[in-house]
Amino acid sequence: MLTLASKLKRDDGLKGSRASATASDSTRRVSVRDRLLVKEVAELEANLPCTCKVHFPDPNKLHCFQLTVTPDEGYYQGGKFQFETEVPDAYNMVPPKVKCLTRIWHPNITETGEICLSLLREHSIDGTGWAPTRTLKDVVWGLNSLFTDLLNFDDPLNIEAAEHHLRDKEDFRNKVEDYIKRYAR
Repeated sequence: MLTLASKLKRDDGLKGSRASATASDSTRRVSVRDRLLVKEVAELEANLPCTCKVHFPDPNKLHCFQLTVTPDEGYYQGGKFQFETEVPDAYNMVPPKVKCLTRIWHPNITETGEICLSLLREHSIDGTGWAPTRTLKDVVWGLNSLFTDLLNFDDPLNIEAAEHHLRDKEDFRNKVEDYIKRYAR
C-alpha cells in the first residue's frame, strides 16, 4: 500500500533526476502541510497519552484522522469519546478543525460537538491560542486534558452543563454517567 510517507521518501529520491516533464512533476508535488504532517504524525504516535488512540481512515490523507480518548480518572472515566480532526491546507498557520463526535455532557464541549480549547482558536485573547510552533501532539494532549486538569467550569462553552455542576455536583455526575452509558461505550 502506498502511504503519504512512502510517497514523500520516493519523491525525495527523485529530486536529483529532474529529467521528467513538468506535467509529471506537478503530480508529485506535496504540500507544506503534508510534509509537516509526516513528521508530526510520527512524533504524535511516539508520544501519545495512554488514554488516547489515533486512527487514520486513509493512510494517504494524514490531514484527516480520528482520535479516541478514554479517560482513566474523573467524571468521564469509563467513557470512550471520539473526535474528528481535519488539518486545513493553511496549517500550521491556522489550527486544525476538531469536532467531538460523541454526545457528551461537558462544560467545554457542546452536545453538538463544538469544543472550547484555547489552542484550537486562531486568535485568543489570553495569548494561549494557536501559534505556528504548536503541533498535533499539543492538540491531542489538550483534548485529553479536557477530561482532567483542563476541565473548566469558570469559562464554559456549554453554560447549562457548567451551571448544572455549580447547582448540584452529584446530579451533574449522574447526568455525565448517563451520557456515558448512552453515547460513549
